[in-house]
Amino acid sequence: MAPRIANSAADAVAEIKDGSTVLIGGFGNAGQPMELIDALMECGAKDLTVVNNNAGQADAGLALLIKERRVKKIICSFPRQSDSWHFDEAYRAGAIELELVPQGNLAERIRAAGAGIGGFFTPTGYGTLLAEGKETRVIDGKGYVLETPINADFALIKALKADTMGNLVYRKTARNFGPIMATAAKQAIVQVDEVVQAGDLDPENVITPGIYVDTVVALGGNK
Repeated sequence: MAPRIANSAADAVAEIKDGSTVLIGGFGNAGQPMELIDALMECGAKDLTVVNNNAGQADAGLALLIKERRVKKIICSFPRQSDSWHFDEAYRAGAIELELVPQGNLAERIRAAGAGIGGFFTPTGYGTLLAEGKETRVIDGKGYVLETPINADFALIKALKADTMGNLVYRKTARNFGPIMATAAKQAIVQVDEVVQAGDLDPENVITPGIYVDTVVALGGNK
């Protein structure tokens, strides 16, 4: 089934409601779907749980969602940096909940959700505060922690191009979290530079098959 082709970023995110869990792609600015995040700000949804590698930067995108107290919980691996002042302020005020997840575990928990895996054991975090309250096991003499998948209602992703069947290609490192997030969400919403006709993309270069994509919007200007 072909994805819906939205007329605008606002149209693309219109179904995101209060209390939704939203995966947001990007590693810093690389692959971050800024226009979709801005549209999410405008749509008014609140009490969101956001999953992202970071916790917002400066005065744009996710940082503004946090500033406006629209995010009740963030699941990320790198919440604090020199320009994460809106997260810092919200966290110190008790206005946002943080679930800190090591970066590899974050990626694997998202991937596990998309693959239908109920959980996995990893040595990362064993014997630390991050393992508190979680099942642990010693396997072949080494300690492991049970981690569970991160499922989501929506994923906001940035790709380079899509075809009319929703197949996606990415630009270099902008590929980062997008492919796994597309598989882990009930609805994957993707912003691209352009939408081309089915058959125009080299099948060998398709990273995310269209079966995982629900909505596409052509916005241009990818970096």
